[in-house]
Amino acid sequence: MTMARQGVPARVVVALDKFKGSLRSDQAVDAVADGILHSAPTASVVRTPIADGGDGTVDAVVRSGFARRAVAVTGAMGQPTTALLAHHGKQAVVEVASASGPLPRSSADRDPLGAHTLGVGEAVRAALDLGVEEIVLGLGGSLSTDGGTGMMRALGGRFLDTRGEQIPLGGAGLLRLDRVDLSGLDPRIRTTRFVLAADVDNPLLGPSGCARIFAPQKGADEAAVEVLEAGLRRLAAVTAVDAGARVEQAAGAGAAGGVGFAGLAYLGARMASGARIVLDIVGLRSTLAGADLLITGEGRLDAQSLHGKAPVAAAALARELDIPVVAVVGTSSLDPTQATGAGFAAVYELTGIEPNPERCMTDAQRLLSDVGQTLVADGWVRARHP
Repeated sequence: MTMARQGVPARVVVALDKFKGSLRSDQAVDAVADGILHSAPTASVVRTPIADGGDGTVDAVVRSGFARRAVAVTGAMGQPTTALLAHHGKQAVVEVASASGPLPRSSADRDPLGAHTLGVGEAVRAALDLGVEEIVLGLGGSLSTDGGTGMMRALGGRFLDTRGEQIPLGGAGLLRLDRVDLSGLDPRIRTTRFVLAADVDNPLLGPSGCARIFAPQKGADEAAVEVLEAGLRRLAAVTAVDAGARVEQAAGAGAAGGVGFAGLAYLGARMASGARIVLDIVGLRSTLAGADLLITGEGRLDAQSLHGKAPVAAAALARELDIPVVAVVGTSSLDPTQATGAGFAAVYELTGIEPNPERCMTDAQRLLSDVGQTLVADGWVRARHP
């Protein structure tokens, strides 16, 4: 199946998200692009890493001209860590996953009740120091379930108990909350636009809220989940009185352990699709103009991918421009009907080349390069001399 226009080398856009545990988005893009050019050296290949607001968001926007910055912050367990942000002109992107994650490998090192987002607020403060007018908060990958209160404390907010003292950091401390005092917030917040880039639409509370859905993934057992849910419920009630904001059931309020809630309630933030925001920042729509083929994908394609993940959002853009799309993924659980409905004309899985999952992850770079060559061999890309 030849996608090149008659007499013109193929123009192919390679826009991949990360292959989690294996490659960053930019590394995955380079591997596929290099494979294509190995077999079709005259093809025009445009490399565009993408993301959906989670870890890897900074990696994606740096390729589009943003400057990467590393900021020393307080990690979710109180340990020193490095948060990533990207800066270009009057806009900054803060990656919550780097400031409040990742999940420690050992369960002994996890503290689902005490994990907090103080480092997220420290990273936001560093972005404010750059003099930006808009901050995009990439909400995926938080280790905490504190409703974003740690973030707000770093920005000057106070969360007080009945004695007027700051409650402990972390989700469990919310049970002691009596009053929210925002009078000391950094004044620069009032003149800064905040955009919440999320890949989930979960509310703060209830059966689909962040405690019940995501806290178990962060090491919380059933008892801890109940404590976190009760704490978040207390936070929502006090916030409604002291800040005049009732946003606990808003779509995305539960993103990043409730950082979405804090952004909506305290920062006047706008909630948006993480994938769409990142695709806008990297300029994928304009990049696709005149393209013959879009190659997109990530480590895993599944039913959750259909609800706002970056490859599906990228495919939707290509479909609007009548550009065929091929997905390149580590593995896919989509059936043919789902894949076609998502806009994928074909799906190439690394597990189809290397069925051993461990080897598939450790050798992902070579396998992606092989897929790039296979796309040429299968006729998706054919370079011609003009």
